[in-house]
Amino acid sequence: MVLSLCRAGHKRSLSILFLTFWLHLAVTCSPAFSSAGELFPLYPSIRPNVQFWENIYGKYTTNQGVMHDRNHLDRVYTVVELVPRQVPGAARINSERIKTARQQIDTILLQLGNGTPPQTRQERHIASLFPSRNQAAYLEARGNVRMQVGQKDRFHRGVVRSGRYLPQFKQIFAAHGLPLELLNLPHVESSYNYTAYSKAGAAGLWQFIRTTGSEYMTINDHVDERLDPYISTQAAARLLKTNYEQLKTWPLAITAYNYGRAGTVRAVRAKGCYENIFKSYDQGHFKFASRNFYSEFLAAMRVSRQLYADPNIRLDRPDATVTFRLQQSVPISRIHTTFNISQQELTRLNPALRKPVLDGVQPLPQNYLLRLPAGLAAIQPAATKVRKTVSTPPPTVTQVPASMPTRSIPVRYIVQPGDTTSSIARHFEVPLHELLAVNGRQEKNLIRVGESLIIPSRVQVVTLYKPEHKRKP
Repeated sequence: MVLSLCRAGHKRSLSILFLTFWLHLAVTCSPAFSSAGELFPLYPSIRPNVQFWENIYGKYTTNQGVMHDRNHLDRVYTVVELVPRQVPGAARINSERIKTARQQIDTILLQLGNGTPPQTRQERHIASLFPSRNQAAYLEARGNVRMQVGQKDRFHRGVVRSGRYLPQFKQIFAAHGLPLELLNLPHVESSYNYTAYSKAGAAGLWQFIRTTGSEYMTINDHVDERLDPYISTQAAARLLKTNYEQLKTWPLAITAYNYGRAGTVRAVRAKGCYENIFKSYDQGHFKFASRNFYSEFLAAMRVSRQLYADPNIRLDRPDATVTFRLQQSVPISRIHTTFNISQQELTRLNPALRKPVLDGVQPLPQNYLLRLPAGLAAIQPAATKVRKTVSTPPPTVTQVPASMPTRSIPVRYIVQPGDTTSSIARHFEVPLHELLAVNGRQEKNLIRVGESLIIPSRVQVVTLYKPEHKRKP
């Protein structure tokens, strides 16, 4: 009888313990603690990290190295002034400066950990970063000193560059039903630089690694669509949407963008919610970068909001371009001669093309989505004439019959400060009266900054393919 009572009591104790655990988890993961009404909550536990990254993006430049504690980002020990990278010998000089700063910080932490009172201004500053003045904490911090290079100037350039892409990117994300705030992720990943590569092999504006990118894009010896800003943005939208559908919150979905969806799912199973993962999850490859990724996103969102609102910052203008798919593979030389476009311009507008294609060793693959300037996309008769110096026939151009209307390819442009309808018409080389008519305007200068204008461009349907050679009778 006593034994059975003990067993019953044990079961009740386990039940109470189990219930207490889940109640605790429910409270610590409660939306009330993370502003559930916000899509991108700023949790109290990550505020110091967000503030740190705001300073990295908005205060310190790439010529400054911030020495800090990797676990407590509000502990900034010192800022090292760096020599610009373009200066001869900069790498060696900066390496020595960083090494010296590390040694000074380590020495001070060791002295404080051994009970030596702070004497100098730097020693008192470092001691003030540890409110408890615990000697063991000083000694433990010696192994956590990290340097982060500032990004203010790079971030500013990224904001300017983003003006070229944001109008179309917003349409892509809106079509997927995604928050437009997510378009701040490229500020974290690449500073809106589609040529960016990382040491881990990530490429492009959205920094896809090859394995993940291959699930959404074509990556082979001819084409790497990770480098195409528009195709990779479609891929990023699909990836982020799937992350959110599986993980249910944007902090987790954004973390999964860096750490991987499968790894984030395991973290949720272990800790229950984002805050618990941030505070204590340490399995696998969940290290500094993954733990801070959502904080970086929030910081980028805040800094970019200020820069976009600055009337003194002029964003790059979107390119007026059109695209069409090649029905067959085509040598790049035929694109040059048909459209009279330079190699440099063709490469800039089609960054996904790899070296063998650009060098003419391999043709542009079938079904490739070719992007051209809107002004060059209309085929001119002179461009299709066979030149005697060309040994291979030019591409055959199939145009719509004369009885069919020319298809209009809409191009949208966001009005920038200082723009007038006349200056926009000159920039895109379109008649002013057509620009006014297609936008329903009568007065030349009645436009507002930020509004979207349609740029008229009459582009004919074209198909490039290899001509069939008839056998001689």
